[in-house]
Amino acid sequence: RVIDATGCYVTPGLIDPHCHVGLWENGIGFEGADGNEATDPVTPHMKAVDGIYYKDKSFEEARNAGVTTVVTGPGSANVVGGQFVAMKTYGSRIEEMIIKDPSSMKMAFGENPKRVYHGQKKTPSTRMATAAVLRQALTEARRYHEKHDEDKYDYRKEELSNVFKGLLVKMHAHREDDILTAIRIAKEFGLEFTIDHCTEGYLIKDFLAENNISVIVGPLLTDRSKYELKNMTIKNPGLLQKAGVKTAIMTDHPVIPVQYLPLCAGVAVKEGMDMMEALKAITIYAAEVNRIDDR
Repeated sequence: RVIDATGCYVTPGLIDPHCHVGLWENGIGFEGADGNEATDPVTPHMKAVDGIYYKDKSFEEARNAGVTTVVTGPGSANVVGGQFVAMKTYGSRIEEMIIKDPSSMKMAFGENPKRVYHGQKKTPSTRMATAAVLRQALTEARRYHEKHDEDKYDYRKEELSNVFKGLLVKMHAHREDDILTAIRIAKEFGLEFTIDHCTEGYLIKDFLAENNISVIVGPLLTDRSKYELKNMTIKNPGLLQKAGVKTAIMTDHPVIPVQYLPLCAGVAVKEGMDMMEALKAITIYAAEVNRIDDR
């Protein structure tokens, strides 16, 4: 087959570096909502592969838009939400689609854990408690990791202890103070991590650049649906990129449907991001920040 590509661009397959494809099924509601086990703030043993509906129409729509890889996983209801997976958007069963499992461990700061557990009259209902719950979980998992033979087997601690063996951590943080708390705790425990969403990252862009912190920005095409998004701007990825921060762009599907990943990058260019950097943000940078660029 010969395609006349005159005046067009030929690109690698696009990569959505942070989304929830397959965990919130297209047009179903509760029956297809499998991304937040919001019954305990610490659920490191939740595995995205066990909740993904790989025949969801969104995978077909992703492929048709050139998105051949997605990094998808649990939402941000819990302080420790569980394990993301990097996978292809084509295959007859989940095992055929996996690139890396687990690819990362999800942790969340700010408004979401507060709202979920305040509603249940449980901790955490403050930012202090979110940080404390996370520190306690990490401290226990590290002790388990260091003294494995002396402890009784604990499945949750076993799974969380993988972050001390090099498993990447995806830190959900929108607001500037939450971003800094995520970084502070990650450094305290020696974690490999990215800051995901990073909505107010442009306010501390020089700090992020100086500390060589990689970010995954988005969703870019939404309303300010909650207070911590009040300073959201589509200029964010361009400002971060120009400051020297390695920046990938996400859809956060289903917040923005995954097929609009190229549009998100395009709007970032319109608002100041270098065009080649925006292309990298949904290809090579998206792979590098998720540690799957060896493929």
